[in-house]
Amino acid sequence: MTKTVNHWIGGKTVEGTSGQFGPVTDPATGAVTTQVALASTEEVDAAVAAAKAAYATWGTSSLAQRTTVLFRYRALLDAHRDDIAALITAEHGKVHSDALGEVARGLEIVELACGITTQLKGELSTQVSSRVDVSSIRQSLGVVAGITPFNFPAMVPMWMFPLAIACGNTFVLKPSEKDPSAANLLAELASEAGLPDGVLNVLHGDKVAVDGLLNHPDVAAVSFVGSTPIARYIHATASANGKRVQALGGAKNHMLVLPDADLDAAADAAVSAAYGSAGERCMAISAVVAVGAIGDELVAKLRERAEKIKIGPGNDPTSEMGPLITAAHRDKVASYVTGAAAQGAEVVLDGTGHTVEGFEDGHWIGLSLLDKVSTDSDAYKDEIFGPVLCVLRVDTYEDGVALMNASPFGNGTAIFTRDGGAARRFQLEVEAGMVGVNVPIPVPVGYHSFGGWKDSLFGDHHIYGNDGVHFYTRGKVVTTRWPDPADAPAGVDLGFPRNH
Repeated sequence: MTKTVNHWIGGKTVEGTSGQFGPVTDPATGAVTTQVALASTEEVDAAVAAAKAAYATWGTSSLAQRTTVLFRYRALLDAHRDDIAALITAEHGKVHSDALGEVARGLEIVELACGITTQLKGELSTQVSSRVDVSSIRQSLGVVAGITPFNFPAMVPMWMFPLAIACGNTFVLKPSEKDPSAANLLAELASEAGLPDGVLNVLHGDKVAVDGLLNHPDVAAVSFVGSTPIARYIHATASANGKRVQALGGAKNHMLVLPDADLDAAADAAVSAAYGSAGERCMAISAVVAVGAIGDELVAKLRERAEKIKIGPGNDPTSEMGPLITAAHRDKVASYVTGAAAQGAEVVLDGTGHTVEGFEDGHWIGLSLLDKVSTDSDAYKDEIFGPVLCVLRVDTYEDGVALMNASPFGNGTAIFTRDGGAARRFQLEVEAGMVGVNVPIPVPVGYHSFGGWKDSLFGDHHIYGNDGVHFYTRGKVVTTRWPDPADAPAGVDLGFPRNH
């Protein structure tokens, strides 16, 4: 009998009742190992109702109560790192070290949430007028929802719900149906840490569940990470329903390599950033922009390093890159490589025929490297989301920045140079939300916020950090006037001298 991943609602496992299920595949073997229950509209309503009921008490709980739970939760997550990583590898396919890294980055936000007491401090101005004080406070929203992608089934949910619940909200998480098990374990550990029933709920599903959350009148806010077309849809639909939205979309991240750069360091960084986690991450470097005459030497170094990367099952400790999430995605990624030469690129490495002995039915693809790619080619214009690295050639720094700024995406970017002045100009002139200087994947630490520009972000708030706290709370300003106690009504003695 096939194992079923069910919902987690109101602090317990709840079996799906829709009769609809989705397959969960081991990408290394191609075998369906699990099925996941897909929620109906009625099940969406049940999850939101559980969260709304829990908010009645959690929304007024003390900061001490919330942080006590979060500190316990952090300890449990730390103790179960390998268990969470194993689920990620089994359903997503990424190698165990990548999965452990994902858990570690998610833990950063749990740690940030543990310090929510300082993040939620308000402001006070006294004596703005005679005996008038003004204070500003931040309060929770109510029920909030998160819709998360397949590529980071633990980290991205942890970018959302720990801060949301620390701020006093309750949460409904709709993870990807392709790799759902990690989300359930995260919820079970939160319950073990003492999180009250209904504060964190996990609802599995497809578009029915997503639309149910976007249209539900009791959901106050929606967080999303995924592709740009879906991010645009999430933002438009939820905003039309009066909800606040942070919707992080796709990317085409560029790495500008100047002629003075350490080319060995740049090649190491580009290979790691392009092919790590099989390129299935929105911060992957997918376009290297080589300035001046360094292009040939840089491409040779990229090829040399890429050819040494070992591809294999994620649970094999010798593997450096695993399979792609599905066979359909593997075929789509391959199409960009097979069509590249016809659109003017030089195919330096073609990984489309790669297989792994003993795992021939897995969703395998090798590393591909395309040189002299044009900006009007499909391989450049689209977010491939796989292990394909494009190299573009430009004559000058200005040409490189202009090329990058012409992209509709503005998620992350990087420059490799030894020149501080060039780096300073770049960080001010490039149109992207996250910039790395000799750092290929500039994902901010937890206490700074993550988010892009242009078609990489819809909504006004980035995720986690200060932006995350502001997104999950709303401001209130209180203006207070108290009479002087010496002016108390006759017959009321407060012990103050009547001096006027």
